[in-house]
Amino acid sequence: MHPEGVKDRRSGEHWAGRLYMREISLRWTRHLVTTRITPNQLTYLMVLTGVAAGAALLIPGLAGALVGALLIQLYLLLDCVDGEVARWRGQTSITGVYLDRVGHYLAEAALLTGFGLRAADVFAVDEPAPNWLWAFLGTLAALGAILIKAETDLVDVARSRGGLPAAREESATPRSSGLAVARRAAAALKFHRLVGGVEASLLILFVAVLDLIQGELFFTRLGVAVLAAVALVQTLLHLVSVLASSRLR
Repeated sequence: MHPEGVKDRRSGEHWAGRLYMREISLRWTRHLVTTRITPNQLTYLMVLTGVAAGAALLIPGLAGALVGALLIQLYLLLDCVDGEVARWRGQTSITGVYLDRVGHYLAEAALLTGFGLRAADVFAVDEPAPNWLWAFLGTLAALGAILIKAETDLVDVARSRGGLPAAREESATPRSSGLAVARRAAAALKFHRLVGGVEASLLILFVAVLDLIQGELFFTRLGVAVLAAVALVQTLLHLVSVLASSRLR
């Protein structure tokens, strides 16, 4: 069984982990703890899998989207397993935490960048050139996804350099009542999760099915535009939320 609190963490556990992946990962962890593979090696494999998911989107048609979604599921599995193996063996480390965070940055950026290149139709044979606008929007979405994570991580960096302990969960609530209501509304809608790896991969697969039916890239390009807009808006809103809260005090 998992240690108490692992599946119930408010901000540290993905919904897919709580719903099914933590149960699957336990079965893998039981076998991996008896091998010579280290938690950090599993984290490196997680990073490679996440980046490969973005590269898989360059495969045209439904196949690329399906492979990308499956690789993201493997990425999520490895994200669960590396920590479980580390806790089971008592090998948790700051290096492991750092690699895990870098892995999330790279995987989500690769997926969204790959989505943009997919929408640009870089391997098109019936057009004079790829439409690089969509590649730009995909890169913009990737940058937004990275900045959202960086805004959260940099809170602890700023507090550490200021000689303060890590911020508590309750300090995330904005001091303004109006902003607090807006934050709760955004959290309830959960639109910001669309730029996360699991959610984005499922959206990419969904629009690929629609494009297969229609016979063109209309829905893929619409999806890229939506994710770019979500990433941009969420980056700004999250920055305002951090500055308006008690996390930097």
